[in-house]
Amino acid sequence: MIEFKNVFKAYKGNKVISDISFTINTGEFVVIIGASGCGKTTTLKMINRLIDPTAGHILIDGEDISKKDLIKMRRKMGYVIQQTGLFPHMSIKDNIEIIPKVEKYSKEDIQKKTYELMEMVGLNCEEFLDRYPAELSGGQQQRVGVARAFATDPDIILMDEPLSALDPITRIGLQDELVELQRKLKKTIVFVTHDMDEAIKIADRICIMDKGHIVQYDTPENILKSPANDFVSEFVGKKRIWASPQFIKAKDIMEENNITGNGNLSLFKGMEIMRSAKDDALMIVEAKTKKIQGVLYAQSVPFDMDRTLPIKQVMEENYIYASPEDSILQVLKAVMKNDISSIPVVDAEGMLQGVITRSTLIATLSQQYMKEEV
Repeated sequence: MIEFKNVFKAYKGNKVISDISFTINTGEFVVIIGASGCGKTTTLKMINRLIDPTAGHILIDGEDISKKDLIKMRRKMGYVIQQTGLFPHMSIKDNIEIIPKVEKYSKEDIQKKTYELMEMVGLNCEEFLDRYPAELSGGQQQRVGVARAFATDPDIILMDEPLSALDPITRIGLQDELVELQRKLKKTIVFVTHDMDEAIKIADRICIMDKGHIVQYDTPENILKSPANDFVSEFVGKKRIWASPQFIKAKDIMEENNITGNGNLSLFKGMEIMRSAKDDALMIVEAKTKKIQGVLYAQSVPFDMDRTLPIKQVMEENYIYASPEDSILQVLKAVMKNDISSIPVVDAEGMLQGVITRSTLIATLSQQYMKEEV
């Protein structure tokens, strides 16, 4: 765990960081983002004391880093920068192995780890280990930089705009690989970028900075849905949620005040309830618990069916439903695939939480095409 407690940083009396306090949990992927000069790189560099704070405290696992042995602390952190930081006069092998050798790892362990790391970043050992950085593409060099950062199996990895100089296709590929690596290894990663799309894609939490202050620190989903202020809204982009529709959940768009019925009601009564409510589906629930039992779809009732039958004999018991955390894309797919007009939103206990209709989906999806408010 990394903790910032009332941290300030000033250069010649000019404040660069102003009283920031936040916590990065162990195994979390946190992205620090903001415009140029906002203090994001300064914040990152204070974690490994490349820059010391003017005031305040930074703790790692409860210990103030100002009291740690500086060299030992840095060797236990991986560090990746935009220009890769590879030593041009050293082979790829020597670049990766430099810190393990300084730490006096055994030759066998170093060789084993080097081969594992090269495989991890998708580079063939026989092809690349004896080459020099200048002989590799930008993307390949950055992969080596990532491999070197993991060489001593550190708990913390710091990344300062490591992908910003790469072409878009290479960058997207490395973003995917980084997310997959984090899923497997669960390191604590602090990543600086100025690209909001990148932050949303890779982060567990995003720290948005402006003029040395933290203006919002939250999950990508919450930042997209509930920006803290106008600055965040403008910085993120008011329509950016539509570039990440997986963050729009069923619980965000469902209608909660639904007309429901009891399975013992007659089919006639059920059809009348739907007609009065101008709806074509009726959620059938237990009277006391509100636990859903089935769905009565008007379109599934034959014209000549006996209207005196109880609904429970006619309703769909194997109904299609969504969970509150399903994305709008999953809901849309279920509605289209099964050609249904309404889909109940049901929690893990089987309780009806709400209903999503085709009209709800149309209204929600149309918002991305509406003009910005003046």
